[in-house]
Amino acid sequence: MSELLKSKVSVITGGGSGIGQSIARIFAANKSKVYVFEINTEKGRETCDEINNSGGKAEFIYCDISDSLSVRNAVDLVHKKDTRIDVLVNNAGVSHIGNIEQTSTADMDKLFNINVKGAFHVSKEIIKSMVSNGGGVILNLASIVAKVGISERFAYSMTKGAVLSMTLSIAKDYIDKNIRCNCICPARVHTPFVDDYLAKNYAGKEKEVFENLSKFQPIGRMGKPDEIAKLALFLCSDDSSFITGATYDIDGGVMNLR
Repeated sequence: MSELLKSKVSVITGGGSGIGQSIARIFAANKSKVYVFEINTEKGRETCDEINNSGGKAEFIYCDISDSLSVRNAVDLVHKKDTRIDVLVNNAGVSHIGNIEQTSTADMDKLFNINVKGAFHVSKEIIKSMVSNGGGVILNLASIVAKVGISERFAYSMTKGAVLSMTLSIAKDYIDKNIRCNCICPARVHTPFVDDYLAKNYAGKEKEVFENLSKFQPIGRMGKPDEIAKLALFLCSDDSSFITGATYDIDGGVMNLR
């Protein structure tokens, strides 16, 4: 394994499962010290224990990204052990199924508070450290739904569009501070969320629906969390030092081949 993030300190939100967990693993394998910000204590600790038992360095910190005070406390805990934060990956998020009529005000508030305000809270706290320490990298997890219409994803699409715009604003405002900001826009990725969604909504038809969801991608399958993590590694390493304000589709051909 290479050492693309050697001596770097990284914060990954939602690192307890799925894409975030894969990013935490590959960052640690590339010699970054990883802080997993996670609201699910059990999953966050399991991820960090796995990394530490494999020779990496990871620490779980409880954090509710929708709560600015929780975020501030989490970042303060990092700074008690490390003077700098080099990399932030805003991965944590939630989804919602439904068109505008099927979306309640409570649904909108929940998605906005986590997907948009969550990324805002964490970025705002950590960017202070990056400015004072001469630079850093922020990577946001958006989605292809920020760019293309998909049925019954009204609230989710809205929030991911905001994440994409947030990426461009941060990249522009901090380009002279040696802070790069990019985002990844995945199509469907096979994570525990997908399996739970199928079990809850399509009991007895999981395999059939899974195959239909997979075929949405012209390549014929869903993405794998590790595939997203490898792109994240590149965009957060010095190998991508000339890239900022960019959005990367990792979608099995959805955006250009459908």
